[in-house]
Amino acid sequence: MKEKIFINARIIDPSQNMDEKGSLVLNDNGKVKAIGKNVKKTDASKDAEIIDLKGNVLIPGLVDMKAFVGEPGYEYKENFRTLSQAALAGGVTSIVTMPNTKPIIDNVSMVDFIIRRGRDKANVNLFPCASITKQCEGKLMTEFGLLSGRGIIGFSDVNKTIQNTELMSRIMDYASDIGVLIMQHAEDYELSKNSCINDGEIATRLGLQGVSALAEKIIIERDLSLLSEYPCRYHINQISSKQSLDVIRKNKNNGKKFSVGVSINNLSLNENDIGEFKTFLKLSPPLRLEEDRLSLVQGIKDGLIDVIVSDHLPEDEESKRLPFAQAATGAIGVETLLPLSLEMYHNESLPLNKIIETLTINPAKILKIKKGTLAKGSDGDICIFDLEAPWKVDADKLKSKSKNTAIENRNLQGKILMTYLNGELVYSK
Repeated sequence: MKEKIFINARIIDPSQNMDEKGSLVLNDNGKVKAIGKNVKKTDASKDAEIIDLKGNVLIPGLVDMKAFVGEPGYEYKENFRTLSQAALAGGVTSIVTMPNTKPIIDNVSMVDFIIRRGRDKANVNLFPCASITKQCEGKLMTEFGLLSGRGIIGFSDVNKTIQNTELMSRIMDYASDIGVLIMQHAEDYELSKNSCINDGEIATRLGLQGVSALAEKIIIERDLSLLSEYPCRYHINQISSKQSLDVIRKNKNNGKKFSVGVSINNLSLNENDIGEFKTFLKLSPPLRLEEDRLSLVQGIKDGLIDVIVSDHLPEDEESKRLPFAQAATGAIGVETLLPLSLEMYHNESLPLNKIIETLTINPAKILKIKKGTLAKGSDGDICIFDLEAPWKVDADKLKSKSKNTAIENRNLQGKILMTYLNGELVYSK
């Protein structure tokens, strides 16, 4: 591999508090050799490849903490190859994959299979999760120590909550002893049973069973109470309401150490977007009030929410084009994660640095991986995008195997131009 030097770039790297016009040099091993406004062409070898970015933005490759891959068992929805293509087209170079495959990733043999299959077929950094409990049933703990020793990055029952408080206390106790990451979906089962939409006026008008934000708040309050006794690495996968944010603010102000994620869907859409039974907007957690959405954006600004995730969940068209209550839950999002996030910059809701931080270094720190940074010596995982370029979302042109986007025909501003993985060009517009 030849050395590369990227010139005339706006470099944004929150891990170094960097936002400046400068250059980046990658050595022949794909590692960052030099970065910043003081870098000159002479800092690269004489035969280095010169890439003129013409003022476009260069950032670390994105780290997406919650995405579903269909292998094994659901290859008709997504597979490693199509997930990789979609991710790289969105500037995402590292993905945390969820364990709700078929069979579920809850034992060593499945871990070995998923890591081997991902290594052979995926052209992106994959960090697999295993389930917290056997079969994601919320009854028996998986072998945290054994599974993490085989390459598991964290543990999650995906969109199922550990309901049993006694079991959750044992999980957190064990996790605190061995230092593994627990990623909880916060939604009380009894309050959310049979629900498919936010509880409120729209649910009543459409005749659908709604779920109150209280279901989310109760689980968060319970788990954060347990965290006082069992201080493990604890992450709330996604929050969706102002009520939850109030609880998080109180606990973080009291010094508790935990992290919080939010789906880009809950930052960019509200329940009004569902309109007349738009099943592609049936999500978990559900879209809530505009007041909630604005509170979540403010939560990022205040540092209460640490990461933005795509919550990439491909579903075939047949399972989405059903009556709302019967339709599958979820939407694809890994390819549009960054452009959709940039809406919050263009409408002046959030600074650009803060957005990039939630998509790069923050998830990398939570996961304890050496990604999300362009510091000297780090991997050459790079996303380059045009901050101002307008485009319209066309589901048929998205790389994912499934086309269930929640933002079909939405006008966005900000287009991915190139993605590099370990110094190699893996996507170009």
